[in-house]
Amino acid sequence: MTQLDARPQAGDTVRGTAPADGGVRGKGLGGNSVGLMGSAVIGISTVAPVYCLTSTLGSTAGEVGVQMPAVFLAGFLPMLLVAFAYRELNKAMPDCGTSFTWTVKAFGPRVGWMCGWGLVIATIIVLSNLAGVATSYFWLLAGEITGSGSIAALDDSKPVHILTCLILIAIATAISYRGMTATKGIQYALVGLQLVVLALFVAMAVQKANSGEFASSLDFSWSWLNPFAVQSFAAFTAGLSLSIFMFWGWDACLTANEETIGSEKTPGRAALIAMVVLVGSYLATAVAAQMAVGSGGSGLGLADPDTSDNVFAALAGPVMGPGLGVLLFIAVLASAAASLQTTFIPVARTVLAMSTYEALPASYARVHPRFRTPGRATVTAGVATGVFYTVMTLVSEHVLVDTIYALGLMICFYYALTAFACAWYFRTDLTRSGRDLVFKGLFPVVGGILLTAVFGKTLYDMWDPAYGSGSSVFGVGSVFVIGVGLLLLGVVLMLVMQRRSPAFFRGEVLTKETPALVVED
Repeated sequence: MTQLDARPQAGDTVRGTAPADGGVRGKGLGGNSVGLMGSAVIGISTVAPVYCLTSTLGSTAGEVGVQMPAVFLAGFLPMLLVAFAYRELNKAMPDCGTSFTWTVKAFGPRVGWMCGWGLVIATIIVLSNLAGVATSYFWLLAGEITGSGSIAALDDSKPVHILTCLILIAIATAISYRGMTATKGIQYALVGLQLVVLALFVAMAVQKANSGEFASSLDFSWSWLNPFAVQSFAAFTAGLSLSIFMFWGWDACLTANEETIGSEKTPGRAALIAMVVLVGSYLATAVAAQMAVGSGGSGLGLADPDTSDNVFAALAGPVMGPGLGVLLFIAVLASAAASLQTTFIPVARTVLAMSTYEALPASYARVHPRFRTPGRATVTAGVATGVFYTVMTLVSEHVLVDTIYALGLMICFYYALTAFACAWYFRTDLTRSGRDLVFKGLFPVVGGILLTAVFGKTLYDMWDPAYGSGSSVFGVGSVFVIGVGLLLLGVVLMLVMQRRSPAFFRGEVLTKETPALVVED
């Protein structure tokens, strides 16, 4: 029995609340395709832990020094609190539209549409970035394996780089198009590889630290886990913004809910498992790397300019040796490639849901009759990613960099809205039990407030042209212009759709509501 047709039956007991129909619709996706472990693997893969670590360990250390592990913990907190909001909303409405559907039900169609837009545009930006990173590491790895610098240098050729990037996007799109079963099998191998290589790196880094081979090595201190020891609030918020980005993507578990075995409970549990695996991996790697080479700005220190841009590329040889060091290059490539594939899941299914509920053109609601996937939405996302990356690369690499910096704004925007939607949607439940008060109210509200604070601080910092690549538009930082401009573009598109689909925006398709008391088996 689902929340859509739940009625009192013989032997049923009242256990909680769930919504009435309220316009929620099935999408025709392939149900029961993914179990708990597969769902958790998809969440981990979308985050791309090895890629996140190699690109942010150094910059985070540059902001907060040896307090880097503490900042990772601080970034984990709001994400964990928001994950509880996702879990509770998914129990009531296991809908692949997730943030879009839930915020419509809580706050109405316009807020919900903008929340869905925030998720879609953030995902397109990430897909383009992942494709670029996978391309760079493909040629870097090819150069390492062949021992040829000229092969590695092919990545410096824009035509070669763009062509390789488009090929990788096409492959990822094709795999995602074929359904969750194809996605799951590949992800087990790629995520397993990442975690094994990370564990090997951690063990060898600790061994190097204990041997005293590097002059900048540090002895472990529990003070590294104290966020209050960060030298300034500005440094803390800068590090926190980087940390939050490192956890983004776990909600892919939830967007696959209609294809998951036990759609009401399994995705929420998988998201929490993914979060625990991620924070454990991040803390272990941060501590080990810091012990081995320190967090300073010289030598092999994590904050050194020659190290911070790509930590694993700089430390692969010194920590793991030339033989095993190549495994780190393979792991980063696998991380970016795996995430490139699974990141199609949330964007395609959000677009599918928005189309199903008439918030986008009806053509995007088509599901492939054989693969049971949102085929048109998946292909459109792939094309949009390829066009976006190609145009940005040809126009200006500074613009591409600034677009990636603007990503944090989108992440905080739609995560915070979803957290507040949970508390508001379940507002009548909050006095029923202590559990409801904590998991449906307190945790989501605190998580939403924390992310809203980061959103506001990031917005303020973006105004400065020094933020990001250092470019500006009429004296205003280009990151601010891009971030706010993308959100305003969403407003424009929403107004266009409001004229084409007035029923949705009148609340006649997916109705705003509070949960009604029903029963579960």
